[in-house]
Amino acid sequence: MVIRWFSRPLPSEKITVMARVCQVTGKKPIGGHSVSHSNIKTKRRFLPNLQTKRFYFAEEDRWVTLKLSTDAIRTINKNGLAAVIKDMRAAGAKI
Repeated sequence: MVIRWFSRPLPSEKITVMARVCQVTGKKPIGGHSVSHSNIKTKRRFLPNLQTKRFYFAEEDRWVTLKLSTDAIRTINKNGLAAVIKDMRAAGAKI
């Protein structure tokens, strides 16, 4: 890795992540209806509550940026970052 005076990764170094999908739980938008008072149904999307969060991964001595649902943040708080990343890598995710 090249050492630079700024901390942002170059575009070639970034890992692409699908938009609006949690990297840990896989939650993504689902479809449904908005229902009016007169019971008229129109299509809508229910989006997951996603947050971009940085964690310090002590085992590899580096920062990891993940796009997570709030449910996944609670999972990391409960099980630990190392266990969650181990499961993600076993599932084939590149972290």
